[in-house]
Amino acid sequence: MIRKFITHVFGRKTPVRSGEAATLSAQKHGICRDDISSGSRRVVETLQQQGHRAYVVGGAVRDLLAGLSPKDYDVATSATPEQVRHCFRRSRLIGRRFQIVHVLMGSETIEVTTFRGHHDQQSSPKAQTDTQGRVLRDNVFGSQIEDAARRDFTVNALYYDPVAETIIDYHHGVADLKQKTLRMIGDPKTRYREDPVRMLRAVRLATKLGLSIDPEASRPIRELAILIENVPPSRLFDEMLKLLTSGYAVKCVQQLRVEGLHHGLLPMLDVILEQPLGERFVMLALEKTDQRVREGKPISPGFLFATLLWHEVLSKWESIKAGGERPTPALFLAMDNVLDLQAEKLAITRRVASDIKDIWALQPRFEQRSGKRPYTILEQPRFKAGYDFLLLRAESGEVPAELAQWWTEFMNNDSETRAAMLLPVKPNEAKKRRRRKRTPTASASE
Repeated sequence: MIRKFITHVFGRKTPVRSGEAATLSAQKHGICRDDISSGSRRVVETLQQQGHRAYVVGGAVRDLLAGLSPKDYDVATSATPEQVRHCFRRSRLIGRRFQIVHVLMGSETIEVTTFRGHHDQQSSPKAQTDTQGRVLRDNVFGSQIEDAARRDFTVNALYYDPVAETIIDYHHGVADLKQKTLRMIGDPKTRYREDPVRMLRAVRLATKLGLSIDPEASRPIRELAILIENVPPSRLFDEMLKLLTSGYAVKCVQQLRVEGLHHGLLPMLDVILEQPLGERFVMLALEKTDQRVREGKPISPGFLFATLLWHEVLSKWESIKAGGERPTPALFLAMDNVLDLQAEKLAITRRVASDIKDIWALQPRFEQRSGKRPYTILEQPRFKAGYDFLLLRAESGEVPAELAQWWTEFMNNDSETRAAMLLPVKPNEAKKRRRRKRTPTASASE
């Protein structure tokens, strides 16, 4: 009964014919122009005043309908990139695969794209695909209905006009959102082959919005999961970062397992799903990340990926030490090995990789609680991140809780109390005196 009512109000569940679209008024969709950012509203108004069609599109419209606050706003228009540039003084053309324009409105950056056309090889030879069907380059402009058909999921093919306060819905995305269903536009196998990242995006969006993935869209994922290996590491890193910083990271990782996307995607996912201690550690880290996102607090990609890959480092570290290498050099060899292996799948930036290494390198140093060493550890630039990492290790049972408690008290006390907390120097930790080089004396014969 409810399904029939929703379908009646928001659209029929039948294939869309050419030129057919549902136009929903503010009374039906509930969004008003004041709900969107002033920057995106001004961009749309300016383009319309110049005679172009323009709409706020995609994720921002979807999130507003779902009662969420959009992180950013995209605009789709009939204007070409060059025409968009001429409308805005503070704008720049970017992109190789897709030509887009970034328009700066105060502190906002609005991404403006031209309506895209079909990209099959017969009608559009400009589209370049690899042997698996993944689109490599595509700059074909088209109509709004073609642009809607090009989008991945029905809930993303929604166009909001802040001037008229209407939503144009070509694929019944509003109805799908109301019915808690994530549905693919077009044939799922073909769409996943065009862009395998859509499989990860399906998991992220379904989890974020509380939707169930339509069986037709879910069924091919296990079969086509191997195609993710063809995705450029930089794109995979960006998508994984979005997934893990969505505020629903725990549920996303669990859903990756359900959909069969965990094995081979990241070595850490294989590890944490097979080792109870590793799984507890990572799940704690993701829970705290989700909490910080919900509270609007900043999160560190370096800290996040350090937690995800830590047990891979531990395993490699033990292996190298077993081969006779000393602990500290063995740890650095293990870190390099894991990050090099990861670079084949994820293009972790140098800055993030540097933060990861700093956090890892501090962990064995926390065992040093005598002499001047604790004071030098406190002065390390990444001490706070390393300390938070230590707390996670203690909470998961990897290290004694007493160690984390000691550092908490040492960090928060005055110098006199700190001095009293220092442990006795062990005999094997005592510094050896350096022998002074003697100046050679002249021989008797000289």
